[in-house]
Amino acid sequence: MPFFARLQPTSQVSKMVPMTRPFSTPAPSRIRWLAPLALVALLGACAHAPQRNPLAEWVPSPNQDLRRPILIVIHYTDQDSVQHSLDTLRSHNSKGKVSAHYLIGRDGKRYQLVSDERRAWHGGAGRWGTITDINSASIGIELDNDGKSPFAPAQIDSLLLLLEDLCTRLRIPRTQVVGHEDFAPTRKVDPGPLFPWKRLADAGFGRWPAADTPPAPPGFDPWQALALIGYPLDDRAATLRAFHHHYRGNDATAFDAEDLRILHALTQPAQARPQPQPTPALEQDVP
Repeated sequence: MPFFARLQPTSQVSKMVPMTRPFSTPAPSRIRWLAPLALVALLGACAHAPQRNPLAEWVPSPNQDLRRPILIVIHYTDQDSVQHSLDTLRSHNSKGKVSAHYLIGRDGKRYQLVSDERRAWHGGAGRWGTITDINSASIGIELDNDGKSPFAPAQIDSLLLLLEDLCTRLRIPRTQVVGHEDFAPTRKVDPGPLFPWKRLADAGFGRWPAADTPPAPPGFDPWQALALIGYPLDDRAATLRAFHHHYRGNDATAFDAEDLRILHALTQPAQARPQPQPTPALEQDVP
Protein backbone atom coordinates (compact mmCIF):
# COMPACT_ATOMS: atom_id res chain seq x y z
CA MET A 1 0.00 0.00 0.00
CA PRO A 2 1.33 3.54 -0.79
CA PHE A 3 2.71 5.46 2.18
CA PHE A 4 0.05 8.21 2.00
CA ALA A 5 -2.68 5.54 2.13
CA ARG A 6 -1.36 4.21 5.39
CA LEU A 7 -1.71 7.70 6.92
CA GLN A 8 -5.44 7.95 6.01
CA PRO A 9 -8.44 6.27 7.58
CA THR A 10 -9.35 3.00 5.93
CA SER A 11 -12.58 4.48 4.56
CA GLN A 12 -10.66 7.08 2.55
CA VAL A 13 -8.07 4.76 0.95
CA SER A 14 -10.33 3.84 -1.99
CA LYS A 15 -10.81 7.55 -2.74
CA MET A 16 -7.11 8.29 -2.73
CA VAL A 17 -5.84 5.44 -4.94
CA PRO A 18 -7.55 6.57 -8.22
CA MET A 19 -5.57 9.84 -8.04
CA THR A 20 -2.55 7.95 -9.36
CA ARG A 21 -4.23 7.25 -12.78
CA PRO A 22 -3.40 10.58 -14.54
CA PHE A 23 0.26 9.73 -14.13
CA SER A 24 -0.03 6.25 -15.57
CA THR A 25 1.79 5.28 -18.84
CA PRO A 26 -0.44 5.55 -21.99
CA ALA A 27 -1.75 2.25 -23.23
CA PRO A 28 0.21 0.73 -26.16
CA SER A 29 -2.99 0.73 -28.27
CA ARG A 30 -3.29 4.49 -27.80
CA ILE A 31 0.31 4.99 -28.98
CA ARG A 32 -0.34 2.89 -32.06
CA TRP A 33 -3.39 5.05 -32.83
CA LEU A 34 -1.63 8.40 -32.37
CA ALA A 35 1.53 7.56 -34.33
CA PRO A 36 -0.10 7.46 -37.79
CA LEU A 37 -1.83 10.79 -37.13
CA ALA A 38 1.46 12.41 -36.21
CA LEU A 39 3.07 11.02 -39.38
CA VAL A 40 0.25 12.36 -41.58
CA ALA A 41 0.56 15.80 -40.01
CA LEU A 42 4.33 15.81 -40.57
CA LEU A 43 4.03 14.75 -44.20
CA GLY A 44 1.33 17.35 -44.81
CA ALA A 45 3.58 20.10 -43.48
CA CYS A 46 6.42 18.91 -45.72
CA ALA A 47 4.19 18.81 -48.79
CA HIS A 48 3.45 22.55 -48.49
CA ALA A 49 7.04 23.55 -47.76
CA PRO A 50 8.86 25.11 -50.76
CA GLN A 51 11.50 22.93 -52.37
CA ARG A 52 14.99 24.19 -51.56
CA ASN A 53 18.18 23.46 -53.43
CA PRO A 54 20.88 22.30 -51.00
CA LEU A 55 23.52 23.85 -53.28
CA ALA A 56 22.36 27.38 -52.38
CA GLU A 57 21.48 29.30 -49.22
CA TRP A 58 17.72 29.81 -48.91
CA VAL A 59 16.97 33.57 -48.77
CA PRO A 60 13.28 33.79 -49.74
CA SER A 61 11.80 36.74 -51.60
CA PRO A 62 8.12 37.69 -51.30
CA ASN A 63 8.08 38.80 -54.96
CA GLN A 64 6.70 35.63 -56.54
CA ASP A 65 3.57 33.77 -57.57
CA LEU A 66 2.56 30.55 -59.30
CA ARG A 67 3.89 29.72 -62.77
CA ARG A 68 1.23 30.26 -65.44
CA PRO A 69 0.40 28.30 -68.59
CA ILE A 70 0.83 30.13 -71.91
CA LEU A 71 -1.12 27.85 -74.25
CA ILE A 72 -4.58 26.24 -74.43
CA VAL A 73 -4.99 22.94 -76.29
CA ILE A 74 -8.35 21.74 -77.64
CA HIS A 75 -8.97 17.98 -77.93
CA TYR A 76 -11.86 15.71 -78.73
CA THR A 77 -12.31 12.57 -76.66
CA ASP A 78 -13.06 10.12 -79.51
CA GLN A 79 -15.35 8.29 -77.09
CA ASP A 80 -19.10 7.75 -76.79
CA SER A 81 -20.05 9.47 -73.53
CA VAL A 82 -18.96 11.90 -70.85
CA GLN A 83 -18.85 9.11 -68.28
CA HIS A 84 -16.60 7.02 -70.49
CA SER A 85 -14.24 9.99 -70.88
CA LEU A 86 -14.31 10.81 -67.16
CA ASP A 87 -13.29 7.23 -66.44
CA THR A 88 -10.48 7.34 -69.01
CA LEU A 89 -9.16 10.73 -67.89
CA ARG A 90 -8.90 9.44 -64.32
CA SER A 91 -7.21 6.19 -65.28
CA HIS A 92 -5.65 5.39 -68.66
CA ASN A 93 -6.24 4.73 -72.33
CA SER A 94 -4.62 2.12 -74.57
CA LYS A 95 -1.26 3.92 -74.39
CA GLY A 96 -1.06 4.77 -70.70
CA LYS A 97 -2.27 7.22 -68.07
CA VAL A 98 -3.94 10.37 -69.36
CA SER A 99 -5.76 13.40 -67.99
CA ALA A 100 -6.88 16.91 -68.91
CA HIS A 101 -7.67 20.02 -66.96
CA TYR A 102 -11.26 20.22 -68.27
CA LEU A 103 -13.87 18.12 -70.04
CA ILE A 104 -16.95 19.67 -71.65
CA GLY A 105 -20.00 17.54 -72.41
CA ARG A 106 -22.26 17.84 -75.44
CA ASP A 107 -24.80 19.61 -73.23
CA GLY A 108 -22.21 22.22 -72.22
CA LYS A 109 -21.58 20.96 -68.70
CA ARG A 110 -17.98 21.50 -67.66
CA TYR A 111 -15.90 19.19 -65.48
CA GLN A 112 -12.50 20.05 -63.97
CA LEU A 113 -10.17 17.11 -63.38
CA VAL A 114 -6.81 18.83 -62.73
CA SER A 115 -6.12 22.16 -61.05
CA ASP A 116 -5.00 24.94 -63.42
CA GLU A 117 -1.56 25.20 -61.81
CA ARG A 118 -0.90 21.47 -62.08
CA ARG A 119 0.53 19.63 -65.10
CA ALA A 120 -2.13 17.46 -66.75
CA TRP A 121 -1.07 14.60 -69.05
CA HIS A 122 -2.96 15.57 -72.19
CA GLY A 123 -0.53 16.71 -74.89
CA GLY A 124 2.23 14.14 -75.12
CA ALA A 125 5.11 14.51 -77.54
CA GLY A 126 5.04 17.48 -79.88
CA ARG A 127 6.22 21.02 -80.46
CA TRP A 128 4.54 24.37 -81.01
CA GLY A 129 7.03 27.06 -81.98
CA THR A 130 9.66 27.04 -79.26
CA ILE A 131 7.42 25.17 -76.78
CA THR A 132 8.73 21.61 -76.57
CA ASP A 133 7.09 20.44 -73.31
CA ILE A 134 3.43 21.06 -74.12
CA ASN A 135 2.06 19.63 -70.88
CA SER A 136 4.15 21.96 -68.73
CA ALA A 137 3.07 25.05 -70.67
CA SER A 138 -0.60 24.45 -71.36
CA ILE A 139 -4.18 23.93 -70.25
CA GLY A 140 -5.84 20.90 -71.85
CA ILE A 141 -9.57 20.97 -72.69
CA GLU A 142 -11.31 17.80 -73.86
CA LEU A 143 -14.61 17.97 -75.74
CA ASP A 144 -17.00 15.02 -75.58
CA ASN A 145 -17.12 14.09 -79.28
CA ASP A 146 -16.72 10.85 -81.20
CA GLY A 147 -14.51 12.41 -83.88
CA LYS A 148 -17.18 12.03 -86.59
CA SER A 149 -20.07 14.23 -85.40
CA PRO A 150 -20.46 18.02 -85.48
CA PHE A 151 -19.77 19.78 -82.20
CA ALA A 152 -22.94 20.73 -80.32
CA PRO A 153 -23.69 24.49 -80.14
CA ALA A 154 -24.14 24.30 -76.36
CA GLN A 155 -20.71 22.70 -76.08
CA ILE A 156 -19.01 25.47 -78.07
CA ASP A 157 -20.88 28.15 -76.09
CA SER A 158 -19.55 26.57 -72.91
CA LEU A 159 -16.04 26.36 -74.35
CA LEU A 160 -16.08 30.08 -75.23
CA LEU A 161 -17.06 30.96 -71.67
CA LEU A 162 -14.23 28.81 -70.32
CA LEU A 163 -11.71 30.31 -72.76
CA GLU A 164 -12.73 33.80 -71.64
CA ASP A 165 -12.18 32.83 -68.02
CA LEU A 166 -8.81 31.16 -68.60
CA CYS A 167 -7.35 33.85 -70.84
CA THR A 168 -8.47 36.58 -68.45
CA ARG A 169 -7.64 34.95 -65.14
CA LEU A 170 -4.37 33.26 -66.19
CA ARG A 171 -3.38 35.96 -68.69
CA ILE A 172 -2.95 33.47 -71.53
CA PRO A 173 -2.66 35.28 -74.90
CA ARG A 174 -5.90 34.87 -76.84
CA THR A 175 -4.02 33.85 -79.96
CA GLN A 176 -2.48 30.89 -78.10
CA VAL A 177 -5.40 28.49 -78.56
CA VAL A 178 -4.49 25.48 -80.74
CA GLY A 179 -5.61 21.95 -81.51
CA HIS A 180 -3.87 18.76 -80.48
CA GLU A 181 -3.19 18.00 -84.13
CA ASP A 182 -1.51 21.37 -84.69
CA PHE A 183 1.55 20.53 -82.59
CA ALA A 184 1.49 16.73 -82.96
CA PRO A 185 0.42 16.21 -86.60
CA THR A 186 2.13 12.84 -87.00
CA ARG A 187 0.21 11.34 -84.06
CA LYS A 188 -3.13 13.13 -83.70
CA VAL A 189 -6.05 14.42 -85.75
CA ASP A 190 -8.17 16.08 -83.04
CA PRO A 191 -10.14 18.24 -82.82
CA GLY A 192 -10.44 17.50 -86.55
CA PRO A 193 -11.87 19.24 -89.62
CA LEU A 194 -15.37 19.63 -88.11
CA PHE A 195 -14.22 21.83 -85.24
CA PRO A 196 -15.52 25.44 -85.66
CA TRP A 197 -12.28 27.41 -85.43
CA LYS A 198 -13.90 30.35 -87.24
CA ARG A 199 -16.46 30.70 -84.47
CA LEU A 200 -13.68 30.83 -81.88
CA ALA A 201 -11.91 33.47 -83.96
CA ASP A 202 -15.11 35.54 -84.17
CA ALA A 203 -15.13 35.54 -80.36
CA GLY A 204 -11.47 36.60 -80.25
CA PHE A 205 -9.63 33.30 -79.73
CA GLY A 206 -6.96 31.68 -81.84
CA ARG A 207 -5.54 32.93 -85.11
CA TRP A 208 -7.64 33.50 -88.22
CA PRO A 209 -7.02 35.41 -91.43
CA ALA A 210 -8.95 38.57 -92.18
CA ALA A 211 -11.38 38.02 -95.05
CA ASP A 212 -10.14 41.01 -97.04
CA THR A 213 -6.43 40.20 -97.06
CA PRO A 214 -4.85 40.23 -100.54
CA PRO A 215 -3.29 37.22 -102.28
CA ALA A 216 0.18 36.12 -101.25
CA PRO A 217 2.97 37.88 -103.17
CA PRO A 218 5.10 36.05 -105.76
CA GLY A 219 7.78 33.87 -104.20
CA PHE A 220 5.89 33.50 -100.91
CA ASP A 221 7.14 30.41 -98.99
CA PRO A 222 4.22 28.59 -97.30
CA TRP A 223 6.48 26.25 -95.36
CA GLN A 224 8.34 29.12 -93.77
CA ALA A 225 4.99 30.66 -92.88
CA LEU A 226 3.82 27.43 -91.22
CA ALA A 227 7.00 27.33 -89.15
CA LEU A 228 6.55 30.98 -88.14
CA ILE A 229 3.04 30.25 -86.94
CA GLY A 230 4.34 27.37 -84.80
CA TYR A 231 3.80 24.20 -86.82
CA PRO A 232 6.55 21.54 -86.70
CA LEU A 233 7.90 20.54 -90.13
CA ASP A 234 9.33 17.11 -89.32
CA ASP A 235 6.66 15.47 -91.49
CA ARG A 236 5.44 18.01 -94.03
CA ALA A 237 2.53 15.93 -95.31
CA ALA A 238 1.18 15.57 -91.75
CA THR A 239 1.66 19.28 -91.09
CA LEU A 240 -0.20 20.20 -94.28
CA ARG A 241 -3.08 17.95 -93.26
CA ALA A 242 -3.23 19.61 -89.83
CA PHE A 243 -3.23 23.06 -91.42
CA HIS A 244 -6.04 22.09 -93.82
CA HIS A 245 -8.11 20.62 -90.97
CA HIS A 246 -7.72 23.81 -88.96
CA TYR A 247 -8.16 26.50 -91.62
CA ARG A 248 -9.95 24.83 -94.53
CA GLY A 249 -11.89 21.95 -92.99
CA ASN A 250 -10.69 19.50 -95.64
CA ASP A 251 -8.07 16.82 -96.34
CA ALA A 252 -6.35 18.37 -99.35
CA THR A 253 -2.78 17.21 -99.93
CA ALA A 254 -1.36 20.25 -101.77
CA PHE A 255 -1.31 24.03 -101.37
CA ASP A 256 -3.64 26.17 -103.44
CA ALA A 257 -3.90 29.95 -103.85
CA GLU A 258 -6.32 30.28 -100.91
CA ASP A 259 -3.89 28.41 -98.64
CA LEU A 260 -1.15 30.85 -99.60
CA ARG A 261 -3.41 33.84 -98.94
CA ILE A 262 -4.33 32.45 -95.52
CA LEU A 263 -0.72 31.75 -94.56
CA HIS A 264 0.41 35.16 -95.74
CA ALA A 265 -2.32 36.78 -93.66
CA LEU A 266 -1.50 34.72 -90.58
CA THR A 267 2.12 35.84 -90.68
CA GLN A 268 1.10 39.50 -90.72
CA PRO A 269 0.36 40.08 -87.00
CA ALA A 270 -1.97 43.06 -87.38
CA GLN A 271 -4.15 41.16 -89.83
CA ALA A 272 -4.07 37.69 -88.27
CA ARG A 273 -5.11 38.59 -84.74
CA PRO A 274 -8.91 38.47 -84.20
CA GLN A 275 -10.47 41.32 -82.27
CA PRO A 276 -12.00 40.23 -78.93
CA GLN A 277 -15.76 40.66 -78.61
CA PRO A 278 -17.22 42.48 -75.58
CA THR A 279 -17.74 40.07 -72.71
CA PRO A 280 -18.84 40.43 -69.09
CA ALA A 281 -16.04 41.51 -66.76
CA LEU A 282 -14.36 38.71 -64.84
CA GLU A 283 -12.46 38.93 -61.60
CA GLN A 284 -8.80 39.79 -62.25
CA ASP A 285 -5.99 38.12 -60.38
CA VAL A 286 -3.30 40.16 -58.70
CA PRO A 287 -0.17 41.06 -60.75
